Amino acid sequence: MANAVEQKLIEPLFQALQKERFVTLATIDHETGGPNVSAISWIYAPSEDRLYFAVDNRSRIVQNIQKNPLVVVNIIANESTYSISGKANIKAEKMEGVPLKLALVEIAISEVRDVMFYGSKISVEPKYEKTYDAQAAAKLDNQVMTALKNA
Repeated sequence: MANAVEQKLIEPLFQALQKERFVTLATIDHETGGPNVSAISWIYAPSEDRLYFAVDNRSRIVQNIQKNPLVVVNIIANESTYSISGKANIKAEKMEGVPLKLALVEIAISEVRDVMFYGSKISVEPKYEKTYDAQAAAKLDNQVMTALKNA
C-alpha cells in the first residue's frame, strides 16, 4: 500500500523541525543540471507549509536555488525517512543578528512523502557533533536559530 502524500508537514515533523537538526538538501546543480545533495543543520519550520534554513551566502546551494528553485529536504524523524519537496527562494542575502554572512532561504512546501522502504522503521536517529570550539558553536547555533525563528 502506498504511503499518503501530504501537502504540509505532519505534526511529528513540524515538532522535529523546531530545533536545529541534521537534514540533507537536494538541489539542481546550476552548472551541470544534475542533482546536488548537501547536509545542513540550521533549519526551522515556522509553519506547517514553510521551512527556513540558513547557509553561507556564497554557498553552491544559493547559486543552485537562484537558477532552479525546486528542492527536496530529506529528514529522518518519527521513526521514518521523509522527503519534503518545495520551491525555495532567497528571502535575505544577509541574515540580521548573526556574525556570519548567511543567506536566509525559505521553502514553500508542496509535498511531504514518507519514503522509508517497506516493512522497516528507523530505530536510532542520526547524531552529529560540532568539531570546533563547543562554546563558540553553541553561541553561533543559538544566534542562527534565533534569527530563523524571528525571520
